[in-house]
Amino acid sequence: LAFEALEEGRIKLDTTFRVSAKASQKGGSKMFIEENQLVSVENLIRGITVASGNDACIALAEGLNGTEDSFVSRMNLKAKDLGLDNSQFNNSTGWPSPGHVMSARDLLTLSIYVRKNYSKYYGYFQELTYSWNGIQQSNRNPLLKLNIGADGLKTGYTRESGYGLVGSASLGARRISFVLNGLNTSEERKLESE
Repeated sequence: LAFEALEEGRIKLDTTFRVSAKASQKGGSKMFIEENQLVSVENLIRGITVASGNDACIALAEGLNGTEDSFVSRMNLKAKDLGLDNSQFNNSTGWPSPGHVMSARDLLTLSIYVRKNYSKYYGYFQELTYSWNGIQQSNRNPLLKLNIGADGLKTGYTRESGYGLVGSASLGARRISFVLNGLNTSEERKLESE
């Protein structure tokens, strides 16, 4: 939805959003934004794609739609438009919540859609490091450092689904996109993806 808003000219990469208390206090993986900071859309995107920042997800959702709940409603409408029939969102972060689900097939469909339709922004997924507030974080995607043409996309973890990775790599004219899920540790995710 952020890439769509950028393409439609509703926001720009240098558009700034003020960070709410809700966003700054969100647990789990963080970008480490602080309440009342003004943060650009581009920095929030990097905080999400590189640092997996739950705080950045909420700040971007609130900036785009006013409230996270309103943004989540848009997420669900967009999921239906894209044919993501096995997805239902309750929040913008992927934080565990009863009924909040996304199938492996839908993850793959969405990743291919983003790569094909928003190629201009796809490079954010392959950035190796990102710094905010003096804190440098590394991209958790183990494929990016293997020199095999990997260029995305995203890692994740919940207690219910385990450690996962939506990966994509190209070599010559061939591209492979895949979803790994249900792994027990981030180290296992690294080994399985190699």
